[in-house]
Amino acid sequence: MAKIAIFDSGFGSLSIIKPIQKITKSEIIYFADQQNFPYGKKSKQQLRKIIKNTITMLKDKFEPELIIVASNTPSLLLKLKNNSKVRCVLPPLKMATKKTKTHNIAILSTESVVKSNELTNYIKKNNISKKIIVHKINASPLVDLVESGKFITSKNESSKIIKRTLKNIFNERGIDVAILSSTHLPFLNPFFKKEFPNVIFLDPAENIAKEISLYYKASKHNSMKIFTSSNPKKFQKLLKKIKIKNYVNFLP
Repeated sequence: MAKIAIFDSGFGSLSIIKPIQKITKSEIIYFADQQNFPYGKKSKQQLRKIIKNTITMLKDKFEPELIIVASNTPSLLLKLKNNSKVRCVLPPLKMATKKTKTHNIAILSTESVVKSNELTNYIKKNNISKKIIVHKINASPLVDLVESGKFITSKNESSKIIKRTLKNIFNERGIDVAILSSTHLPFLNPFFKKEFPNVIFLDPAENIAKEISLYYKASKHNSMKIFTSSNPKKFQKLLKKIKIKNYVNFLP
């Protein structure tokens, strides 16, 4: 049985569950660590402690076959390594290089990741062609749209913020492929497709889903339990707006 624990600093990484359950039936434990949102504003020392403690807690409480650190921020900043028990989510840079025609790729991520040496080193490590330019874009305002629920309740305002954050740089640099290097961002795909119909937006969740289908046996059926370290009722109310009706439990 594929029992998989997935965690992030909040709402965002629910976006990777559908791709996983579409490819292989899984028993999902989702932990929204909202008490520590956003991971992107934590120091590396704070982040290291949070991630270590959360992984230990999930292992002890649920005994999953696999734990997915769904946030790109700790995956990159802490240089997390994949192993048989833990997987991290990283930008699918090589896939992006195969799809670009203008040779201009964007990585949309949190401010701390965009400014980090770790992202620069990750790009170098991928040994991409010198013809390709990777533009690092601070998408923290877009992450906040998702976590706050404004992308549901204030669509006009959300559209304006997305345009203000992306339009000029996309047009000026001729960007035709954008990597969603935050698992919050796929929730904004309807906005992206409307505003930027000629740009391909890549979701790292697809790679994770494929890995799971190859290495872990499917469960008999899909199921999901949701936990938060903050206010369960408030979180549950937000989830209902995107048609997720699961009960939300408190997990300190």
